[in-house]
Amino acid sequence: MSHLSPLLIELGTEELPVKALPGLAQAFFDGVVDGLRKRGVELELGDARPLSTPRRLAVLLPGVGLEQPEQHSEVLGPYLNIALDAEGQPTKALQGFAAKAGIDWTALEKTTDNKGERFVHRAVTPGARTAALLPEILREAIAGMPIPKPMRWGDHSWGFARPVHWLVLLHGGDVVEAELFGLKADRMSRGHRFLHDKTVWLTQPQDYVESLRAAFVLVDPAERRQRIVAEVEAAAATAGGSARITEDNLEQVVNLVEWPSAVLCSFERAFLAVPQEALIETMEINQKFFPVLDDGGKLTEKFIGIANIESNDVAEVAKGYERVIRPRFADAKFFFDEDLKQGLQAMGEGLKTVTYQAKLGSVADKVARVVSLAEVIAPQVGADPLLAKLAAQLAKNDLQSRMVNEFPELQGIAGRHYAVAGGESPEVALAIDEAYQPRFGGDDIALSPLGKVLAIAERVDTLAGGFAAGLKPTGNKDPFALRRNALG
Repeated sequence: MSHLSPLLIELGTEELPVKALPGLAQAFFDGVVDGLRKRGVELELGDARPLSTPRRLAVLLPGVGLEQPEQHSEVLGPYLNIALDAEGQPTKALQGFAAKAGIDWTALEKTTDNKGERFVHRAVTPGARTAALLPEILREAIAGMPIPKPMRWGDHSWGFARPVHWLVLLHGGDVVEAELFGLKADRMSRGHRFLHDKTVWLTQPQDYVESLRAAFVLVDPAERRQRIVAEVEAAAATAGGSARITEDNLEQVVNLVEWPSAVLCSFERAFLAVPQEALIETMEINQKFFPVLDDGGKLTEKFIGIANIESNDVAEVAKGYERVIRPRFADAKFFFDEDLKQGLQAMGEGLKTVTYQAKLGSVADKVARVVSLAEVIAPQVGADPLLAKLAAQLAKNDLQSRMVNEFPELQGIAGRHYAVAGGESPEVALAIDEAYQPRFGGDDIALSPLGKVLAIAERVDTLAGGFAAGLKPTGNKDPFALRRNALG
């Protein structure tokens, strides 16, 4: 059994694409592990997992053999009736086989299978040292990474997701000789871009996580995630509320920072007049901020940004975050106010000029069909046909609003707000929003009877119209999302 030593590989890069980072880190980790396994190198993985920050991809394995086991090979040669002539002398076939194996034919062994006895060449070669195998394993792992558009830098022929600036390769306490992207492997990592802009000397792989922590870098994404959640929740608590932390937003922030630090910020209360969904959308999607909600789940004027630095002047950082959010909020408020002046009823006029589908007419034509369907479906689920008709007539009007033009995800939600502002009944307003449910896998279906009527009428029309117009889904194309509508 070969001796096991920890192995560290770190590729230092310029800031990697946020959404691609977890996939790149996992592929790099899997590629290295597979490469070692394929070559029979002994491995002890423990709870090893991919390590990464925006500026690095790392693989840290607790135990890796120093060399492959002995390599046993067996090459089958010709059968005896072909290998030997009548005098028992070797034929050309056998001489050729022995020459290829590099030994005298008399030293070959024999084996028997169901067709008879044949010559065989068995050999045992000592295993290669892992250090000699690693450069090739690394190249294979990198070649197998999902990089749709590799970047080139300098006048080099190679490419990667982002330019690579350093390479650490340690097996036990020794640097493994390797060259990649024109870089020679060594034991020098690098710290945080601002807080510790110098090299970090690594004596052995097991020092990696702590040495980089001392240089203001948390290399384990799981640890950064925990710190972000703890800091965001603490900041929200000081503001007297609770933070809205979605998985998608959290995942992206984890992959944007090396040393997360929460900054509590606020905006003018006047903006809270705007539908909170629009403000939340802007904070999360555009700025990767965490909104702060009150006990009733309503948006407050506080939000939390995550800085990639512990600033000596947090107030200045907060001012910067507040400054980037204000123009977008001002736009949202302007759109909302203008839409209110126009009113939901009046918006419907514009639907006549919007084509739904060439064979199925305008969006206004679709609305008319959905209205008829809603009137028929309503009595069957115990809903008021007149209210169903009214809700269906208004349900698509917000597509002509400035708010939905700017925030497409708010279709239905904006309509609900405008319906309430226009004095429509709460049931009608809610149904306009619920007609879109379920919006995504795992979302609730419409809960109110009127919402169910609209959701069903809308999808029945989409499906019937889609098939009537010959738009039926194929194996990989479903432009009108008929499958999703059927599931909904």
